[in-house]
Amino acid sequence: MPSIDLSGKVAVVTGSGRGLGLAYAHALAAHGAAVVVNDVDEAVAEQAVKSLAEAGGTAVAEVVPVGTSEAAQRLVDRAVQEYGRLDILVTNAGILRDKVLWKMTDDDFDAVVTTHLRGTFTCARAAAVRMREQGEGGSLILVGSPAGQRGNFGQTNYAAAKAGIAAMARTWSMELGRANITVNAIVPVAATAMTETIPAFAPYIEAMKNGEPLPDFLRKGEGFGTPEDCAALVPFLASEAARGITGQAIGIGGDKVALWSHPQEIRAAYADGGWTPETLADAFPASVGAELQSVGIPAPKLPEA
Repeated sequence: MPSIDLSGKVAVVTGSGRGLGLAYAHALAAHGAAVVVNDVDEAVAEQAVKSLAEAGGTAVAEVVPVGTSEAAQRLVDRAVQEYGRLDILVTNAGILRDKVLWKMTDDDFDAVVTTHLRGTFTCARAAAVRMREQGEGGSLILVGSPAGQRGNFGQTNYAAAKAGIAAMARTWSMELGRANITVNAIVPVAATAMTETIPAFAPYIEAMKNGEPLPDFLRKGEGFGTPEDCAALVPFLASEAARGITGQAIGIGGDKVALWSHPQEIRAAYADGGWTPETLADAFPASVGAELQSVGIPAPKLPEA
C-alpha cells in the first residue's frame, strides 16, 4: 500500500474554518502538509488553526472572502510568506442563496456565483501562476457538487457554479498538464449545515450528532457520511500516488468513492441534407428521444418501515 506523504508541501484550503473545508485541512495536515486556513470569520479561522496545531499540524489563517483577484493573491502570498511555496490548492469556499428561478434576485445569483465560480477561478489562476514559477508541479482540487452534475430544485445559482467548476477542471487539466499540475473536481456528499436541512437526511444526522452511527443504506447506498469520510480524497489527489489522475470528477461520501462521467453524446440520428422541424418531430421520439436523461439529485432510498 503506497504511503501518502505530503511533508514539505504547502496547501491553501478556502472556506476551511468549519465543515468539509476544515476536514480537508486536517487531512492534509495529518499527512504532513502545512496549511493556510481561510474563512471570512476571524474567530472561526483562528479556532481552526488551533485545532490543527493541537492535532500536531502546522497552519496559519488568512481571513478574506474569496471571489476577487486581490483575495486570491493574498492567499497565495500568505502561503509563500509563511512557508516559501505553494503546492496544493483546495477551492472549497461557498455560500447558498436558494430560491426558485422566478424568485431569485440578481444579488442571490451574483453572490453565489462570485464565491463559488469566480472564487475558484481567481484562486486557481493565482495558484497556477505560482506553481508554474516554481516549476515543480502541483495540485488544484476544485470542490464540486451533485447539484452541478445533475441540477437541483431551487439552486440555479449553485448548480450553475458547480457545473462550471467541473468544466474548469477539465479545461485546466489540459492547460496545466505540461507544468505537471493536476486538476480534479471532487464531488463530496456529507452531513453538513448545507445537507442537514434535507428532510430525508435530518433525523439520521441528528442521531449521528448524538453518537449513533449512520446506517449502511446511507453510508453505502447513498454514499453519505461525515465530512471526515470525504476528506481522504484530498491528500490522495495531492500526492504522488495520484500524479497520473487529472481532469476527473470524483465523488466521495460515506463508504463510497465513484468516478463521474463527462457529458457525452448518448444517441444520434442523421438526415441527408440536414434536419427540418418536421423531420425532427417525426424522427426524434424513436431515435435520439428514446433515451432522454433524468435530472435532479435522486431522493434517498429509505428502508421500508
